Amino acid sequence: MHKFDLTNKTAIITGGAQGFGLDIAKRFLDSGAKAIIWDIDEKELIKASKEINNPNLKYNVVDVSNFNEVNKTVDQIAKSSNIDILINNAGITGSTSTLWDYDVDEWNKIIEINLMGTFNCCKTVVPYMIKNNYGRIVNVASVAGKDGNANASAYSSAKAGAIGLTKSLGKELADKNIAVNAVTPAGAKTRILDQMSKEHVARMLSKVPRGRFLEIEEFTSLICWLSSEENSFSTAAVFDISGGRSTY
Repeated sequence: MHKFDLTNKTAIITGGAQGFGLDIAKRFLDSGAKAIIWDIDEKELIKASKEINNPNLKYNVVDVSNFNEVNKTVDQIAKSSNIDILINNAGITGSTSTLWDYDVDEWNKIIEINLMGTFNCCKTVVPYMIKNNYGRIVNVASVAGKDGNANASAYSSAKAGAIGLTKSLGKELADKNIAVNAVTPAGAKTRILDQMSKEHVARMLSKVPRGRFLEIEEFTSLICWLSSEENSFSTAAVFDISGGRSTY
């Protein structure tokens, strides 16, 4: 497994208590970074902290859909540390249903967490990155944001919005030493699959020409490169890691 150099970098990883987020945090720590994981679930954060047992890992209980909460936490972190890397990973899939049967409150919740959460974190962190003349932001989107998954219109819409946000913000920061990119993974064997029906999971897998789900190490390698100084040019881009499902 390739070793990336993230020495002396501090990263915030949202949705970091489990799944992709926790695996990213582990890889960052192995690469020399300090990792701050955010999650709304304090029990899972404590569990993750005990599991990793690394003094360079910190955590905050944060609801990314709450702008004031995000802003307050970012300000607190910035008092004692630069914020070099932001990984917007927090998200939920919600239930699977046709659009016309979708519960309005659940639709709004998915948009608030997946899209507004990304906006809230970028809005609060970017000014500090501008001040420090350095930053790497990676927004975890999804192939659903490109293709639009049937019976997952809220999730697909939120991830499409995150892709659009990435392109706009990347261009706004292109004249600074700040890169903003998105990744669009296909399904991986994480707990997010537990929120989906078996039929929906099987349908997802049938669309992947590679014939398997994404491996965590493959995903974290891409995240690490996008978060490193090695990525000195690419910005406002969408990096596909879907095993051939999406080809644009």
